[in-house]
Amino acid sequence: MPTARVSSAVMTHPVRRAQAEEMVARLGLGSLALDPDPDGPPSALRTALLAWSRVSEGATHQFMIQDDVAAPDDMIDLVAHCADRFPDDALAFYTNWHARNGGLTRLAALAGAGWVRAVPEEFTPTLAISLPVAVAAEFRRFAEQSADRHDDEVMTAFLRQGGRRSALLAVPTVTEHTGTSSINGHAAQGVRLAVCPASVDDARPQLYEGWVLEELSWVPYMRYGEGYVRLVGQEDVVPVRTHYTWREALGMAGLMTEDAVQDLVRERRPKEEAAAVGRAFGDSFADELWIHCLMLGRQAEEAARRHAPQGAVRGGTPAAERLRQAAVSTVGPAGLSPERRPEVTEAHAELLTAYAWSAVRCGEVLLDRTS
Repeated sequence: MPTARVSSAVMTHPVRRAQAEEMVARLGLGSLALDPDPDGPPSALRTALLAWSRVSEGATHQFMIQDDVAAPDDMIDLVAHCADRFPDDALAFYTNWHARNGGLTRLAALAGAGWVRAVPEEFTPTLAISLPVAVAAEFRRFAEQSADRHDDEVMTAFLRQGGRRSALLAVPTVTEHTGTSSINGHAAQGVRLAVCPASVDDARPQLYEGWVLEELSWVPYMRYGEGYVRLVGQEDVVPVRTHYTWREALGMAGLMTEDAVQDLVRERRPKEEAAAVGRAFGDSFADELWIHCLMLGRQAEEAARRHAPQGAVRGGTPAAERLRQAAVSTVGPAGLSPERRPEVTEAHAELLTAYAWSAVRCGEVLLDRTS
């Protein structure tokens, strides 16, 4: 039995009250945090402040989940066990499949980690997140002074204050975002799903015992069909959301030349699969996805070699291999622009996954050429 005592609340709006009430009943959650000004301007923060205040007496941690998230029936038990392991950290149990934290979590899955430290400049995933109750109270006091309406952005600003650390992101994801509508104005981002979807049975060993990947020298990620690289220390760059293309980052990170990357593309990329991806989503996307996955495989290999505890084995069990497969299965759809994601059929998904793996498996080659 876990020693952490977790109380909980579901963020919701009157238009979704019925599904939120069903979630409370099914998951055994504490209460609803209903938008206190449902007719006012959209604001996730307004409702989040209420959710973080709904702490049960005697609780050590507060878990907040949004109403458009699917979660397993024993979610609170899982959160409590994780809070036992990391009693002082913000723990995010959902990470979107795109952007910097999505790329980072996918990399961590390939490296075999159970948790990864979020980058400090990007929004903190708050769809399903827990905080120690004292930290939740501090967040409320901090956030009450903010004019921002995005609780995930304010959470990042809060965690950067006073020497705090970024949230820990669960690598296997047992929660899932449902639908594409957004009360807070994020519908334009299109389909937004978990980066590494996993069953509870596969996730528990990694969440309870898996190693933690801290910051790397650089992290590849994709957005809107193009590959980028997040560099170490980028939280101090102005503006902090500066995006460096992989071409720009090669020299900045001390990596190989663009010509050397293109040599690998010519030598190792499967031509038939590249042509098929190009026909479906454009030649530019086919190029960017393969090079992104090449860099992803390279950094995952380095993370495993440099940071995994002695004796840790990637893919050493069927469950571990399923997590790696899940992470790679989302990279193609996530890398597309939002308007193209609904076009991905089952056949497309299989093609994109096989194509991505062909590049990821070249990662060791790229690592050895840049070591």
